[in-house]
Amino acid sequence: MTLDDLVEVLLNKGAVLHLDLIVAVADIPLIGVSVRAAIAGMETMLEYGMMRNWDEATRAWAERSAGRRALDLREGESIVRRMSGGHLLTEGVYHGWRPGTVHLTDQRLVVLREEPREVLWQTELDAVGSVRLKPERTVGGEERLRLEVSSADGRRDLLSAREPEALHDLLVRALAGRLAPALPAAAATEEEPPIAEGHLWYEEPRRAGPLWRGGRARLTAGRLTWKSPVDARPALALATTDLAGVERVPGYGPAGEGSVLVLCTTAGDEIRLAADDPERWLRWLTSASPVPATA
Repeated sequence: MTLDDLVEVLLNKGAVLHLDLIVAVADIPLIGVSVRAAIAGMETMLEYGMMRNWDEATRAWAERSAGRRALDLREGESIVRRMSGGHLLTEGVYHGWRPGTVHLTDQRLVVLREEPREVLWQTELDAVGSVRLKPERTVGGEERLRLEVSSADGRRDLLSAREPEALHDLLVRALAGRLAPALPAAAATEEEPPIAEGHLWYEEPRRAGPLWRGGRARLTAGRLTWKSPVDARPALALATTDLAGVERVPGYGPAGEGSVLVLCTTAGDEIRLAADDPERWLRWLTSASPVPATA
């Protein structure tokens, strides 16, 4: 058995250790050691009912965090553009990039980290003296554009952004008092209202075989996403234009009998989900699919 095989078995099957050790001196037992330990991947642990308190506490924390991800806006303040980015911290012991989401409002420029939620950096637009694009060569030789924001008091901060040129253009227009134009299309997409949100089970493909995992799904007119509370990114992201059909199948799922929904994609793949209220999700998914569902 190779090391990879051993790790896979430990993660998917687990191991239980029972150890009884007696330390004796001159045949007289003095110290006894009794160890009972279980080693397995977290999914396996949860399947066997272990560490449920930790799992429930983590899910509750993730749910609370998800509800507070949006930037707290002031009265009368509105978001102009939002994109992934970061702020270069140059003060204190740590020196490096801190990733987050860059929010440009009609009053402020803010870099917000979502988990744990923290405003990494912000400035009032009135306090910005100038802004310019600054090329930077990475260790790997790649050239990237950064955004250097100079304050009226002489301070300079460096930001990264997914679309640095677009953010630079918006900031220049804001400093010139011409920030009135409508929001870019990309921002409107991020704010797309959900058709449905809630808990779903997702049968995730694994090398050792598919595994049901519980998490939160979000369905909009544009796409379906599913994300476990312990994952950084959605494990499932499906454009509704790629959704060819939805079917509720007989049999048992993690949410009980008749809880499994099979989604067929235009590429011929099948995605299996399970819901506590399958009829409602069947109806929602059907409304997003161009093909009628099969009950």
